Amino acid sequence: MPEQPVIYYAVTRERGKRWDARRSMREQEQWDAHARFMDALAEEGFIVLGGPLDNGSYTLLIINAESRQAIEARFAGDPWTAMELLRIAKIERWEILLDARQ
Repeated sequence: MPEQPVIYYAVTRERGKRWDARRSMREQEQWDAHARFMDALAEEGFIVLGGPLDNGSYTLLIINAESRQAIEARFAGDPWTAMELLRIAKIERWEILLDARQ
């Protein structure tokens, strides 16, 4: 019997309309609350990997979730979502076919 495929989601988040371009990421409003929220998602295994891309305009997150709707629901709880500092730009289903760790 074939193994079940490993499915993650690649989530790209981008700066929202209230992002203050004069400030670094850690200087944005409610940084501590946002960081605690994201750390908790990583600790529980919802976020597998994550971090800013290139100049920081976008963040790539690899997510272990059941659906796109589950991802949207979880990120709705991020203080930066409500404050319009970050928004989800794209959610893509990702089937893992290659894994060098195996």
